[in-house]
Amino acid sequence: MADTYLVGVDLGTMGTKTGVFDSAGNLVAEAYEESKLHYPKPGWVEQDPGEIYGSAMRTIRTCIEKSGIDPSRVAGIAFDGQMAGIGSVDADWDSPTGYDSWLDARCRDYITRLKEHEQRIIALSGGPPTISHGAKILWWMHERPDVFQRIAKFVQPGGYVAGRMAGLKGDEGFMDRTYLHFSCFSDTQAGEWSDELLDQFDVPEDKLPRIVDPWEVIGYVTEEAAAESGLQAGTPIAAGCGDQAAGMLGAAMVSPGLVFDVAGTASVFAVCLDRFVTDQENSTLFTAPLAVPDLYYALAYINGGGLNLRWFRDELAAQEKAESEAAGENVYQVLDRMAAEAPPGSEKLLFLPHLGGRVCPSDANTRGVYIGLNWSHTKAHLYRAMLEGVGYEYAYYLGIVRGLLPDLDVQETRVIGGGARSKFWNQIKADILGVPYVNLNREEFAVLGSAILAGYAVGVFDDLAGTAQRFVQTTSRVVPDMDNHAAYQPLVEEYVNLFDVVEPVFDRLAAVASN
Repeated sequence: MADTYLVGVDLGTMGTKTGVFDSAGNLVAEAYEESKLHYPKPGWVEQDPGEIYGSAMRTIRTCIEKSGIDPSRVAGIAFDGQMAGIGSVDADWDSPTGYDSWLDARCRDYITRLKEHEQRIIALSGGPPTISHGAKILWWMHERPDVFQRIAKFVQPGGYVAGRMAGLKGDEGFMDRTYLHFSCFSDTQAGEWSDELLDQFDVPEDKLPRIVDPWEVIGYVTEEAAAESGLQAGTPIAAGCGDQAAGMLGAAMVSPGLVFDVAGTASVFAVCLDRFVTDQENSTLFTAPLAVPDLYYALAYINGGGLNLRWFRDELAAQEKAESEAAGENVYQVLDRMAAEAPPGSEKLLFLPHLGGRVCPSDANTRGVYIGLNWSHTKAHLYRAMLEGVGYEYAYYLGIVRGLLPDLDVQETRVIGGGARSKFWNQIKADILGVPYVNLNREEFAVLGSAILAGYAVGVFDDLAGTAQRFVQTTSRVVPDMDNHAAYQPLVEEYVNLFDVVEPVFDRLAAVASN
């Protein structure tokens, strides 16, 4: 089996990444191409599905050529992609709408409509209304009825690229079940569309794609796609899954109680669960299916949690940036050493990390805040408080999970993304949560997860969870300081309470800004 290969493609917001793996899980070749984001109006963010498709074909071809493998030895391919935005296909698999990104805020008014039925949406679909499929579909239905009429099916970028590569027609549009928690119109646990929710908003079910398992073979590479990608015509294409689900599979997040921290542009927090439970009380967490059958994850995220650190670097840390460049050192290592000079808790300085609005729970008016500043605080305190703010937000999420499942044994946090390289930040979050943090031996988690799905779809692997566990090992472990953990808990409580204080202020400021 050593000469059998699998291709995984991650269609991300910032770029497309492709990896070729052998059947032992070794990365043979990889390629990356930056995405093109379009901003036709203020608050609108779009991508051209044709450009996404082109990037996939080019990166696949690059990998095939770099690896030197015989394309006939590629057993299968799968795509993962962005989850909360939505695209569409017409009868001929052209896209009437383009890809309406998860960053696009034009649908805000329809979130308000969906919130009128928030409790039923959470109970059935698994998550609260936010900038995701439901509000976007309603926008197209009511604001662009002529375009809506041309739509055969709403699909995700992963589904669009896979379907085009297979030469599908519009009525064959599909969506795998790992996207359903963002739909607002699904019975996610049952893996089907909800007649109740569709009827409530008069959404025609025939506009929605068929729901499939991530490993279903949806078609085969056409002659045209083979010429573009370098693959062999007839190569099986698996349905694939959402990027978070692919990343969690690639990181072997297949045991209840494992915590997943994506320390990237967004700060994503998830906990693996063995049952479907929903957060109706707080309207904060999403409950989503994992690619592995009968497993779910509770999900929440800070939109731009990692982006905050770049903002601090560029706007407040010019001296540290210059020092790091002169020393040939990563600037964030310099900032970590600086922040280590401040004590845990940053001498009662709190930071709200929601510079672009809060997503979980949805509150578009919330912004960033430092509170508790005094003359003894230094730049070190400011940066440490920013790092701690993410930890406090995670503690809020974890508290909700523990309230829903008191018997859940929280084992460890597996951290990936650029921020995973910061042992200092890992220690802060471990101390706040009281949960060990571990690094893994890989970085290409989403493309690996997609490759595993492709292998499972075609019989190269017979066990999704076991394969992922075999491919991933721990490389380092940070144990929480329980004295620091105890000292952090009153600050976590005040951090959570702070939202009740600042929310009306931000609402009034938003009203002023619109005048």
